[in-house]
Amino acid sequence: MSDAPLFNDIAKGPPGGRAFWRLASDGVRVRVAHWPRQDGTPERGTVLLFPGRTEYIEKYGLTATELTARGFDMLTIDWRGQGLADRPDNERALGHVDHFDEYQLDLAEMLALAGELDLHGPFTMLAHSMGGCIGLRALHNGLDVAGACFSAPMWGIVMSTPIRPLAWGFSWALHRSPWKLTLSPGTARQTYVLAEAFDDNMLTTDAGMWDMMRDQAKAHPELTLGGPTVGWLFAALTEMRALARMDAPRAPAVTWLGTHERIVEPAPIHALMARWPGGRLELLQGLEHEVLMEGPKVRNRVYDAIEMLAEGRTATSAA
Repeated sequence: MSDAPLFNDIAKGPPGGRAFWRLASDGVRVRVAHWPRQDGTPERGTVLLFPGRTEYIEKYGLTATELTARGFDMLTIDWRGQGLADRPDNERALGHVDHFDEYQLDLAEMLALAGELDLHGPFTMLAHSMGGCIGLRALHNGLDVAGACFSAPMWGIVMSTPIRPLAWGFSWALHRSPWKLTLSPGTARQTYVLAEAFDDNMLTTDAGMWDMMRDQAKAHPELTLGGPTVGWLFAALTEMRALARMDAPRAPAVTWLGTHERIVEPAPIHALMARWPGGRLELLQGLEHEVLMEGPKVRNRVYDAIEMLAEGRTATSAA
């Protein structure tokens, strides 16, 4: 492992954080970061944080500060195609993979680093949006965790009924062609937090957290990402359809979902959590997509659930 940059000034992470370059088995370079639990805290294990699409390590510096203060180590990653990881798009504006299995190669490097750093269990997964799709597949693949905490998991994407068959057809037609790196219709090359205003944004109701995300994007635009490619869209639709046909994993799970969610599709989340043994769905009234980018009361509810899972209490007990 070799050191990679970690912009802790914008991350607001705790002391002692380090980032590492890792080379996946197919030759793609990703960046993985570790923040150690803070001195004097009880040793609670390790949180594996799976970011969503467009996200980067530094966005979760505050989350690291808050979890390490509770006695957790935290490990997170720049998935391929975003953050400082390798991107196939020469302009670096668009997010792309040919198949979602590629993300599992990135995860393998994250877990290998956990072993090399001698991080202690229990391991608990915290997965947001696209990270929730990657994390669900990882559970089906046998990822050994005490439990999983999902934030607005991408088990479906919001689309109007007339658009859905067009999205399948258009992305299928292009995903193996030279045009697979074309920007998906209805999306933009500029990152969302710089393209939109806070009023009626689809991410957070907390103005301070919105400003933090904007400030990070302005300070280090190389971390940001615009819309997905049509190749990524086809890969995502294919993976979500496959996961929807599978039984719920056996690991205990808590899923958090804002009632004003407009990015991921709520129906598949409700459906899977309804049949997940030892699973619980928590609805957050009036909130948007970014549960971990809300105020401290909301964030602390999620952290309480992580503690519960790490301690082996069932997800159906009160958090």
